[in-house]
Amino acid sequence: MRMHVRTVLLTLCFAAVIGSAPAVAQQAALVPSQPTLAPLVEKVAPAVVNISVLSRSPVQDNPLLRDPFFRRFFELPDPDKIPPQMSAGSGVIVDVGKGYVITNHHVVDKATEIVVTLRDRRQFKAKLIGSDSATDIALVQIEADRLTQLPLADSDKVRVGDYALAIGNPFGLGQTVTMGIVSALGRSGINAEGYEDFIQTDASINPGNSGGALVSLSGELIGINTAIIAPSGGNVGIGFAVSSNMARSVMDQLIRYGEVQRGRLGFVVQDITPDIAKAIGVPATAEGAVVVQVEPGSAADKAGVKAGDVVTALGGRPVRGASDLRNRIGLTRVGEDVELKVLRNGAERRLRARVERSSASPQTAALQTDKGTTIPRLRGAVVRDIGPGMPMYGKVQGVVVAEVEDGSPAAARGLRAGDVIVAVNRKPVRNVAEFQAALQEAGRVAALDVLRGDMSLFILIT
Repeated sequence: MRMHVRTVLLTLCFAAVIGSAPAVAQQAALVPSQPTLAPLVEKVAPAVVNISVLSRSPVQDNPLLRDPFFRRFFELPDPDKIPPQMSAGSGVIVDVGKGYVITNHHVVDKATEIVVTLRDRRQFKAKLIGSDSATDIALVQIEADRLTQLPLADSDKVRVGDYALAIGNPFGLGQTVTMGIVSALGRSGINAEGYEDFIQTDASINPGNSGGALVSLSGELIGINTAIIAPSGGNVGIGFAVSSNMARSVMDQLIRYGEVQRGRLGFVVQDITPDIAKAIGVPATAEGAVVVQVEPGSAADKAGVKAGDVVTALGGRPVRGASDLRNRIGLTRVGEDVELKVLRNGAERRLRARVERSSASPQTAALQTDKGTTIPRLRGAVVRDIGPGMPMYGKVQGVVVAEVEDGSPAAARGLRAGDVIVAVNRKPVRNVAEFQAALQEAGRVAALDVLRGDMSLFILIT
């Protein structure tokens, strides 16, 4: 009886196991496949290359080493026998037909030889087409077949929070892929002398990634990896890539001219803050750049741009801020006509200007330094009515700044002796009394329309 029971139990257990097998298989079939970016990487990675650069040592360029007597006296080596320096970076193939590869200026700077290594390990000597230090973009060319290129995205459509892949050659280890998101857009201030429109990402970027690709999940190039903030020497999740739109503009000029021909319109702009928006009568949410100075005789002056105008669009594309406007004008070809959309006194205007290389220099106004009136909000400055005997008498209405004390708050805000203040927050003033009343009415922030010789300025007083 016990044996019979045991047999039954074993049979039931075996049947249960057999019966569960199809269920397990069915359940496994319902589990989705493992998420992976491998297909995307396999598609785009062949377009990212390693770049090896030979460059002369700074010692080799020392003119003293070219003097045989100097070398013999100090027993220094012959500069021609000093081995060249070798460095490595990354690049991105953007045109398979022409063999064009975008990289960073600092990767190929002072190179005597550039070698591009593809993912399939083929190597080619590259020709430098051109390089631009201000944007840190360079273009080289190789003669090769069976290449893969990355299409350039419209980086204006990139959004904070988008996923991004960084592909490059960190520390010379070989091609490496890291993943992150777009952390911020329009970053600047990394290089005060340059033209900057950086995409910030937390995808791991390290030395050697320079010139590599920042790629969207759609397989398009959205940026050229350029810089990192690394207090410890390694990645801390703050990397920067030159936007693809800026890289495209630079590349187009390097192909056409071999260099970037900087354009300018001849005005100075700054970002709009809520206080500035209130002072000049535009919505607090307005985007653009406010014009604070127009050079006389410049393209902007000829087009009719005035201090206090808010530039909201250039060439039909919205302007995000002062840095964005400066970048785009600087990368516009000299001689090209551009359309500016501006807000002036609440009304929208469209102006056309021709981009120039240079503009006229501002002139210095005549000055009469008789004592006038001191204004509490302009400590260090003395203002007075424009009276008979002054060069501007009868030509302009306003108040003249007779004196400005060096190092005073008025000087720090940009006022200079000889300036003529013609309006406060767009309200014209004809004398000191009206000027004082307008300042009091303006509240915490006052925007002064100032004439300095032939030049118009826009000065904020807080």
